[in-house]
Amino acid sequence: MDLYEYQARDLFEANGVPVLRGIVASTPAQAREAAEQLGSEVVVVKAQVKTGGRGKAGGVKLAKSPEEAEERASEILGLDIKGHVVEKVMVAEGADIAEEYYFSLLLDRANRSYLAMCSLAGGMDIEALAEEHPDELVKMPVDPRRGLDMDAADELVSLVGFSADDRDEVARVLTLLGKTYAESDATLVEVNPLVKTGDGRILALDGKVSLDDNADFRHPEWEEWRDESRDDPLELRAREKGLNYVKLDGQVGVIGNGAGLVMSTLDVVAYAGEDLPGSPTPANFLDIGGGASAQVMADGLDIILSDQQVSVVFVNVFGGITACSEVAKGIRGALMQLGNRASKPIVVRLDGNAVDVGLAMLGEYDHPLVTIEKTMDGAARRAAELASAAMEGK
Repeated sequence: MDLYEYQARDLFEANGVPVLRGIVASTPAQAREAAEQLGSEVVVVKAQVKTGGRGKAGGVKLAKSPEEAEERASEILGLDIKGHVVEKVMVAEGADIAEEYYFSLLLDRANRSYLAMCSLAGGMDIEALAEEHPDELVKMPVDPRRGLDMDAADELVSLVGFSADDRDEVARVLTLLGKTYAESDATLVEVNPLVKTGDGRILALDGKVSLDDNADFRHPEWEEWRDESRDDPLELRAREKGLNYVKLDGQVGVIGNGAGLVMSTLDVVAYAGEDLPGSPTPANFLDIGGGASAQVMADGLDIILSDQQVSVVFVNVFGGITACSEVAKGIRGALMQLGNRASKPIVVRLDGNAVDVGLAMLGEYDHPLVTIEKTMDGAARRAAELASAAMEGK
């Protein structure tokens, strides 16, 4: 789950990270009231959207009076920033910025560790920073068993080259951000910019936080941070069913068991559709897990068939804990439940545990929408061809 900036600010403050005051507003009038309450000579009105590039898109504006804050909010609210419509702004205190830095702590899955990144060149997108100033971006592995403790923070600020006068305070703030990362079960904590003010304070002026959904059982407070009004309706339905589902923009619905197999299936489908009319691509990521029952399979198929963009479904299962016979039961059960509402072809490739039983069950059922393919590549190609034909027929 990605947090809005104002939520990240509140999380930082709760963990002792020095931040400036900020108040959320949904209307221009509320923005004026927020500026009055802050009482700062200068405030910043900032679009609250879960994407970068707000400043370049006109989503961050200064205001020198409550009336001006109201005007700036009216300009920002309703703005479309990379497909995200602004419904809230944060009115924050202005800061006397002397220097801007960059800091992030993230999960490095490939190396099974955390990765801290820090630079004296803050204020720009990390992609631009890495490309334009690669030598100025320090990357340091962090042992997850220790986290970003004071020793690690001291090492990082030394590598980055902070001035001797600032190192202790910067290191202290970085340890608090490390504490936020660990105790919040985050996969990313980013501050851009981390600033030094004219009076020498180190502040987190902006914040981006991503939380690991796998840890939500430990954090009941996360429920109040969810913004389901912005979530895709199909993703909401899948979440209610306990399914690991992500909506994409293609035409081939994908169901598999195991994240690795599903990711590989997405690649194979995309490759199969490259040279076909319309170039069909995957419509979703759906992992039914290693021990999925027939009901889980039926729930997943029901959700994918409800997606109006989907013209064909590709079920790719390698039976292990999940027996192919259970998958076949799920397909049959879903089609029986849906009845006439099921009108899209389903390409099935099964292998592994109980594959003969599963294939026999589907063969006996002999549903006109179901096509059996023996190989993953063959099934992906068949699904892409069906999707391409459906696209041409529209």
